[in-house]
Amino acid sequence: MTSKGLDSESFELLLASVQRFIRERLVPAENDVEEHDEVPAKLVDDMKEMGLFGLSIPEEYGGIGLSMAQEVRVAYEFGQTSLAFRSVFGTNVGIGSQGILMDGTEAQKGELLPRVASGDLIMSFALTEPDAGSDPAALKTRAVLDGDHYVIDGVKRFITNAPRAGAFTLMARTGGEGAGGISAFIVPSDTPGLSLGKPDKKMGQRGTKTCDVVLDGVRVPAANIIGGEAGKGFKTAMKVLDRGRLHVAALSCGMAKRILDEAVAYARERKQFGQRIGDFQLVQAMLADSQAELYAGWSMVQDCALRYDAKPAGKRDAEVSMLASCAKLFCTEMVGRVADRGVQVHGGAGYINEYKVERFYRDVRLLRLYEGTTQIQQLIIGRALMQDD
Repeated sequence: MTSKGLDSESFELLLASVQRFIRERLVPAENDVEEHDEVPAKLVDDMKEMGLFGLSIPEEYGGIGLSMAQEVRVAYEFGQTSLAFRSVFGTNVGIGSQGILMDGTEAQKGELLPRVASGDLIMSFALTEPDAGSDPAALKTRAVLDGDHYVIDGVKRFITNAPRAGAFTLMARTGGEGAGGISAFIVPSDTPGLSLGKPDKKMGQRGTKTCDVVLDGVRVPAANIIGGEAGKGFKTAMKVLDRGRLHVAALSCGMAKRILDEAVAYARERKQFGQRIGDFQLVQAMLADSQAELYAGWSMVQDCALRYDAKPAGKRDAEVSMLASCAKLFCTEMVGRVADRGVQVHGGAGYINEYKVERFYRDVRLLRLYEGTTQIQQLIIGRALMQDD
């Protein structure tokens, strides 16, 4: 299912309210989130009221129902503040809910999606394992049929929003080796046998929550398989990741914009040798390279999002999948270069946490890893190019 989105007038009103919320509420709270490693509960409640948890969920299930082209514009705005804020509702908008929306039964959609859209239920996506990250077909978590239930055993790693989650979209092996033996399950977080590891201490992105999810004899009804059919989980995961990669690419562009703005502002006010450092051509060159790369990346994202919306609803289009990987690869690498230049423009001050670029430099490093590493995107693109017509 692919939403055609809001009418343009309604969307522009939504976008304006998002921009105002980010400018007036989130940016001033960035230091607090960094210091306490937590997004304030009041801000989370405000996000729920704004409908941010249901951005990509159709109106019939209580969401706003943005198209992909509209979703990336919202993600671009949220990229311009601490990434922890977007992470609060990110799994509900993307990888946590989209598998149910795309491939779930009508009963599953009707029961879960309204609660996901309201933010009453936080959904998390549990695919990665200690020995299966970039190669999800190698996952070892196993689900064994026992009557009308499956018994699941395994460990999931680096699971975003796991400490907040009320349920997981969880991949487990129900059949033989390879992608065809994987099924997608809906697993409530309070199911006996499911426990969480200690919170991960990360290089950056303070305020985001990740940890291990441990499954020891977890029993879930067979009816909890997404779509009601075993063996379709890998295909579901790949469809979900196509959309997620575009979202992350847009997020990367937004953060590149914020870092560039910080660098330009500093270059205008900082003086050396009796003049603004921004008047030196070598500093201007760094700013210019960042602006050009940002423009290229954002153009890629918008073009691919339009192509995504044009494909048949709920279907995976090989060219769109390849282009989504192109956007994810380029934009996440691009923002790393922009962040590096941002620190360089600041000089020694850029290495001090008093300045936002030091924080953002650490935060953006993760973007090249999740939703498929840069190297996995290269493999996807390369294989697509080598496919026979």
